[in-house]
Amino acid sequence: MGDNGKHTPFGIVDEDTGQLYIHFGSSAKTSDFIVDSLEHWWDLLSGSERQATKLIQIKLDNGPESSGVRTQFLKRIVNFSEQIKIPIQLLYYPPYHSKYNPIERCWGILEMHWNGAQLIDSKTMLAWAKSMTWKGRNAIIWLTETIYEKGISLSKKTMKPIEERLIRNTLLPKWDIYVKPQ
Repeated sequence: MGDNGKHTPFGIVDEDTGQLYIHFGSSAKTSDFIVDSLEHWWDLLSGSERQATKLIQIKLDNGPESSGVRTQFLKRIVNFSEQIKIPIQLLYYPPYHSKYNPIERCWGILEMHWNGAQLIDSKTMLAWAKSMTWKGRNAIIWLTETIYEKGISLSKKTMKPIEERLIRNTLLPKWDIYVKPQ
């Protein structure tokens, strides 16, 4: 961008309603950025939407910042589940299967939407992103200026109580993880 800014997107697609949420960060895409994005998304939901939610199923691309073995991510997801008092199921797409992930199609549409536009600053980028549609609806967009620290990792000792809160599928322990709140 003209202001030398770099903005990393994180997207959430509500597969039931078709609503797309895009969170742009001014820092690296980290486990903390992802979970902060999920927490912000949760805050955007209406009270009735939250009450109707009995399980949050999150389909992930198994990137390094959100994999089923990433300690900081798992810690933050357990804390998020505890905070909202709702179980979360993490389901990971296998490597090289991004074509099945709806958010990947959203990125393609966003790229085509702003193809050729001069994204000279954050304001312009956000305006273009807000004007895109997914399934006939405008995306809900927000930007954070938070700087996230990369490479946070927890010890095995610290992870022990967190792992006790995870139910891993015996056949796919890194790909299907159920997070239960206490």
